[in-house]
Amino acid sequence: MDGVTKFLWERLKLTVNAAKSAVARPWGRKFLGYSVTVHKETRLRIAPESLVRLRARITDLCLRGRGQRLERTIEQLRPVLRGWMNYFQHTQGRRALEEMDAWVRRRLRVIAWRQWKRPATRASRLRALGLDAHRAWKSSVNGRGAWWNAGARHMVTAMPPKYLANMGLVSLVDIHRQLQRFT
Repeated sequence: MDGVTKFLWERLKLTVNAAKSAVARPWGRKFLGYSVTVHKETRLRIAPESLVRLRARITDLCLRGRGQRLERTIEQLRPVLRGWMNYFQHTQGRRALEEMDAWVRRRLRVIAWRQWKRPATRASRLRALGLDAHRAWKSSVNGRGAWWNAGARHMVTAMPPKYLANMGLVSLVDIHRQLQRFT
C-alpha cells in the first residue's frame, strides 16, 4: 500500500484517501456495491454492505407503514425494490436475492399480524384467508410474537408469496430474471 500511495502521490500528483483505499483480495473488498466470490470461477455478487443498507431501508419503510394499509406499504416498497434490482442487475448470485425476497415477505406478514391486534380479529382474518376455523383460532392465541408468527406455517399458508404478489409486491428474483433476458 505504501508503494502504491507513494507512486500516486509523487508521480501522478493524486491524493489517496487512506480510509477508502486498501490492498486486499478482491473478495474482501467492494466496488460500487458489488463484490466477487472466492470460488475457482469468480462471479459478481452483491456486497454484504449493500444488502445491509437495503434491509435498513425496507425496515424504515415498514415501520412507517404500520398505521396504513398493507397495499400502501407495498406501493412504497415497489419502486425501492425495482430501483435496487435495476442497479444490481449484473449480479450472478441468486441466493441473496431469494433470501431478501423471503425476508421482505416476512416483514409484510409482521405488519399484517400487528394490525390484526386481537386474537378474535386474527382468527377471523386467517379464516378469511383460507385457514380452517380450529387452526386459525389456535394460531391466533399461541402467545408468540409477531416475527415468529410471520414465519410460521399458518401465516405462510394464509399469505403465500402469490397472495402478496397479487397485492403488488415485486420479487427481486423475478426482476433479475427479466433483466437477464434483455442483456
